[in-house]
Amino acid sequence: MTKGALAILVHGGTENWSPVRWKARFDEVCHDRRVLLLPSTGFDPAEVHYAAVWKPKPGELAGFPNLRVIFNLGAGVDALMADRSLPNVPLVRVAVADLTDRMAEYVVLHVLMHHRQEPYLRESQRAKRWAPKFQHAASAVSVGIMGLGTLGANAADILRRLGFRVSGWSRSPKKIDGVTCFHGPDGFDAFLRQTDILVCLLPLTEDTRHILNRAVFAKLNRTGPLGVPVLINAGRGGLQHEADILACLDDGTLGGASLDVFETEPLPADSRFWTHEKVVLTPHNAADTDPDEISKYVAQQIERFEAGGALENVVDRGRGY
Repeated sequence: MTKGALAILVHGGTENWSPVRWKARFDEVCHDRRVLLLPSTGFDPAEVHYAAVWKPKPGELAGFPNLRVIFNLGAGVDALMADRSLPNVPLVRVAVADLTDRMAEYVVLHVLMHHRQEPYLRESQRAKRWAPKFQHAASAVSVGIMGLGTLGANAADILRRLGFRVSGWSRSPKKIDGVTCFHGPDGFDAFLRQTDILVCLLPLTEDTRHILNRAVFAKLNRTGPLGVPVLINAGRGGLQHEADILACLDDGTLGGASLDVFETEPLPADSRFWTHEKVVLTPHNAADTDPDEISKYVAQQIERFEAGGALENVVDRGRGY
């Protein structure tokens, strides 16, 4: 197998994710391979065997007749899956330890923040009010994680070790030591009924779009130590029915929410999420992983593939993740 070129197509992202910086990273780790930053001229599309992409525009990948693998530089592949012209080659998602660890940090931070009453305590500080409330032990609180892939399973294990009662729900059966696992439509309601803090790390598919809605929130546990259930979403913005979240925060169906992702990003300045007193908002940086680690991961995958080895973390296009 001859070494083909690697094309980079990156749209959006922070300064650290700029296309020029991605080019420099891949030049370093793929020093014996041509790296093309698109859009570009002066190359033959037939020489491109690999593409490293983030939110490519529909049709951008269709013009490479010898494309062999597409590497998605972020965790979510829903934008790619929506491209009907996407070449029928393996689509690989990023799964590096750095990303997994950063997501666990975010989930644990926000679970602890709601458990330890941080919104109330910070409001008390601003009001100069010395009025602590009773603090329950972690073992009294049930955290339910929707999505038990690599990220969800890791976060579940860490929360369990912190003393929380942890359960999880996934499409197919899973087994995690110390975690009560539910699966499929038949296990969904039972999972929700025992959950005080709902953490969503699901991929976005046609089946999961707007799954975070009033009907789901109404089934969460309302007799737990928090009094009112809490939502944490670090999955994808399309999982949220945002009007339902706001209405449920307003009427007390939800007691609070930590939201890292939104249907429209950047979040419009007139969104109520910016100023809602029950919302903790972050700018889609829950697992903003180190691009240097990602570029090394992609280079290693290419080398293994060209040596006849199997690709890791290939997306099941039928499932959408």
